[in-house]
Amino acid sequence: MNFETIVFYVFAALTVFAALRVITARNPVHAALFLVLAFCSMAGIWMLLEAEFLAISLVLVYVGAVMVLFLFVVMMLEINLAQVREGFWRWLPFGAVLAGLMVFEMVWVLDSSRTSGGPIKHAADYSNTKELGRLIYTDYVYPFEIAAVILLVAMVAAIALTSRRRKDAKSQVIPEQVAVKKADRLRLVKMSSDNHAQQKLDSTAEVAQ
Repeated sequence: MNFETIVFYVFAALTVFAALRVITARNPVHAALFLVLAFCSMAGIWMLLEAEFLAISLVLVYVGAVMVLFLFVVMMLEINLAQVREGFWRWLPFGAVLAGLMVFEMVWVLDSSRTSGGPIKHAADYSNTKELGRLIYTDYVYPFEIAAVILLVAMVAAIALTSRRRKDAKSQVIPEQVAVKKADRLRLVKMSSDNHAQQKLDSTAEVAQ
């Protein structure tokens, strides 16, 4: 077992551990932070596969931007954790079946004839960024466009959820504040003089003397 294989197993173990903690952590903020750890571990695995562009994109885009958005949404929505956990055991069999299906697909892909030979060694001047761009805009142009539309819908939904009007929150209305008049804020009230209060103060002063 060489050093590259050891590093791969370390990153793989970190990824599996972080993924499990994402779905088992009680605090949603902690779950988002474990997802960041999973992304960083996957970036390390992609670096081992000589996919430097994908690794850097994963760290910059997902860890640096998308996860920050997730944290803002989680903290601003004020999620009721008790209500979220109510359907956990009800959906657990469906999640287990879906996870098993994904594991079967990954094992089937890894055991196929196209991937059984290991990573292909390329020349020193090989650019995986150029090859990735060629594949995205030729063979996978329709899945790429569909993924872009899905991400756009998710972004609009996140903005709509965080911009909803809350009943318990007070916000400034600048046009109403600028258009206010003196009569709206000030009221003159005529009051009769209170001699009783003055007499009480005089008696208190005499007692003190």
